[in-house]
Amino acid sequence: MSTPDQDKSTTEKTILGLGPGEGSKVEHIKIESNYLHGQIVEELQQDTPRFTEDQVQLIKFHGMYQQEDRDARQARKAAGTEKAYQFMIRSRIPGGALTAEQYLVQDDLSERYGNHTMRITTRQSFQLHGILKGDIHSTIHSINESLLSTLAACGDVNRNVMACPAPVSSRAQAQIQDIAHKLALHLAPKSKAYHEIWIDNEKVASSEEEEETIEPMYGQTYLPRKFKIGVAYPGDNCVDTFTQDIGFVARIENEELVGFTAVIGGGMGSTHGKKETFPRLANPFADVTVEQVLQVAETIITVQRDYGDRTNRRHARMKYVVEERGIPWFRQQVEERLGYTLSDPSEVHFHDVDHHLGWHEQADGNWFLGLHIENGRLKDTETRQLKTGLRTVVKEFQPNIRLTGQQNILLVDIPAEQRSAIEARLQEFGIATDPKDAGAYRYAMACPALPTCGLAVAEAERALPDVVTILENNLRALGLDNEKLSFRMTGCPNGCARPYMGDVGFVGRSRDLYNVHVGGDWSNTRLNTIYAQNVNVKDIPATLQPLFVLWHDERQDGEGFGDYCHRIGIEQLKERAAEKSPIG
Repeated sequence: MSTPDQDKSTTEKTILGLGPGEGSKVEHIKIESNYLHGQIVEELQQDTPRFTEDQVQLIKFHGMYQQEDRDARQARKAAGTEKAYQFMIRSRIPGGALTAEQYLVQDDLSERYGNHTMRITTRQSFQLHGILKGDIHSTIHSINESLLSTLAACGDVNRNVMACPAPVSSRAQAQIQDIAHKLALHLAPKSKAYHEIWIDNEKVASSEEEEETIEPMYGQTYLPRKFKIGVAYPGDNCVDTFTQDIGFVARIENEELVGFTAVIGGGMGSTHGKKETFPRLANPFADVTVEQVLQVAETIITVQRDYGDRTNRRHARMKYVVEERGIPWFRQQVEERLGYTLSDPSEVHFHDVDHHLGWHEQADGNWFLGLHIENGRLKDTETRQLKTGLRTVVKEFQPNIRLTGQQNILLVDIPAEQRSAIEARLQEFGIATDPKDAGAYRYAMACPALPTCGLAVAEAERALPDVVTILENNLRALGLDNEKLSFRMTGCPNGCARPYMGDVGFVGRSRDLYNVHVGGDWSNTRLNTIYAQNVNVKDIPATLQPLFVLWHDERQDGEGFGDYCHRIGIEQLKERAAEKSPIG
């Protein structure tokens, strides 16, 4: 690994030497923030519903986004009143693992301060929506009292570390979860700002030497953009490994964890009309031992810290460094800093994306139950009291909890004698435990989009259920309703629900208009491709119907929808579909 003096020299030359007008505005906000302190405390004390622009950038590092209720925008504008500001607060939950007590704290906060819902993210976290500025401190303070944190759940740092959540295998599975927790702790910002603002409300004393090295890895400007890591179990790509900045795929021999194969340079975000931005799959990088994981991850991050684009934030993810400089260059940089040579990567093969739904026996003889949660939104409706039912079961039976990368929830460590009682309790609230009851939506997910996300240009969470219902009926008419077929929708091209992976992706272009992507694969190892642009949401089923018919008529044995589309190719699909299209 490079010496401290070398690191300091590199840092000064690359990120701390930004002069006037150099780097994006956000870079200078970070530099001037005094390691994420900024004016957050002062603005919390002001009797206003929002933060100013600079502080909006800084509070992300503390785990929140300033948002507004965009449904109310026009009425409030007409009335001459201020926007309906609110905040989304996201917890950092490595591997999606939390206790019953921690779950109940999140539930209580959502009722006390939020909009009475909780949302499971595609990175195995909880988001609380509708928090008002005056309740932020109480919310974050309570989350920390439960021994969770919101630090680095957002911002230009390493985000929540994903890991396969299911406790079904050997001791190696628990080690994978442990690695995720160690990575999250090791790569978290070291600034005391978070502790001072949200936990103790007073400055933590530190020596002059400590102040100089307050962020020994990140530096004053942290990373150019967000950074994502996922830890996968062999064969099961439930964490979408190739979409991560770093994916660690476990290597297991004789049920023992012997190391990981690292893949680097993945990322989903892009910008419409900006060719320099694109989704990208990670490349094989190196094999590492269990003991090397933390050091290798940190060193990869320092390369991104020093070479990531700090002028154009749309082009700032590590995937662009990997794409433009190549794996050999990147590996050389990492090895020079490590001071040793890495082993060549083993081949990585995934045969499935296990959603871990239904009842499963654990390695220790206990059981876990995976419940499908539509778009990850825990809420009560007239037909199903999902949120109340889960609260009741968690209080009564005290299972541990795992959140999945598909926005579902696992109740784990359940003794066999409790299974029937839990089943009966859930049924009282209309909560199904059979994964088949979710129908085609079992393999669908969407980002929140409107009305809260400021980046959304189209609906997602509120639009996808109706679309999938029609698609499911069309598939059923062809006898294809029992096939595995994934649908992912986002309200913008940033890709939070990873729409560029899987069988079918819908990416918002503007209100009610979407690009339709097809041709990925079930195990999420191949990007899909744009098939049709600017499709009105009401025309999506008719756009896909000819492809479903072709798949039904021409598929090879066991061939999935995405594999069929990829084999035929987009241009051939368009030609053949035009002959069968009901709207063409």
